[in-house]
Amino acid sequence: AYICGEETSLLESLEGKRGYPRVKPPFPAQRGLWGRPTTINNIETLSNVPGVIRNGADWFKSIGAESHPGPILYGISGHVNRPGVYELPSGMPVMTLIEEVAQGMRNGKKLKAIIPGGSSTPILPAKDLEDLTMDADALRGAGSMMGTAGMVVMDEDTDIVETLWRISKFYHHESCGQCTPCREGTGWLEKILEKVVTGQGTTRDLDLLLDITSQMEGRTICALADAAAWPVRYTISRFRDEFEARCKPSLIPVG
Repeated sequence: AYICGEETSLLESLEGKRGYPRVKPPFPAQRGLWGRPTTINNIETLSNVPGVIRNGADWFKSIGAESHPGPILYGISGHVNRPGVYELPSGMPVMTLIEEVAQGMRNGKKLKAIIPGGSSTPILPAKDLEDLTMDADALRGAGSMMGTAGMVVMDEDTDIVETLWRISKFYHHESCGQCTPCREGTGWLEKILEKVVTGQGTTRDLDLLLDITSQMEGRTICALADAAAWPVRYTISRFRDEFEARCKPSLIPVG
């Protein structure tokens, strides 16, 4: 299950239990697998260890961006000619990754937006990408995050409203259901976005979606609720005109 990518959920699963995230503290380094101190790192981190041991920390820190040194596995997918996973220095310019590494937009289409670091990271419109680099500080300044560096590239024909609905369906399906704000919130996000996608939503539904995200963020044991809320919050704020175009006007009673 997707939730077992969360470190304590993974520990629960390894112990033969339902993959529910644990309350922290205690952290795994204090009390992890079978109650023993446990170190958990992803495979990309571990794959860098031999190089650091062989060549030293200064060598590693000389690669890429100063704020986020080392090589990065950039996963580039979507509407590009050469999707794939590329190991390159951190801090690569976004447009270099799209135009040179991934060999440009498919079928000569114009770039509309990217999701820079996996589905939970806030979407960025094309106008914000010209001088942007793939490092933590730069992406934070642009209003997004590095995440996994799994970039999704979207062309001018992309239906942003349906894209967000599909992302919300995924998070609803993958919520473990342990925490009420996540269990209920992800379900309502999907349900309301489906109304908007099918032309049954109103502009008031957009504000309701934003209100629901504010009741999810920071209110659960793990970060899955935040991961589900951020795409909704930022996609609506940055592409609100496309959402409003799919909505019926909201009628406000008078008198």
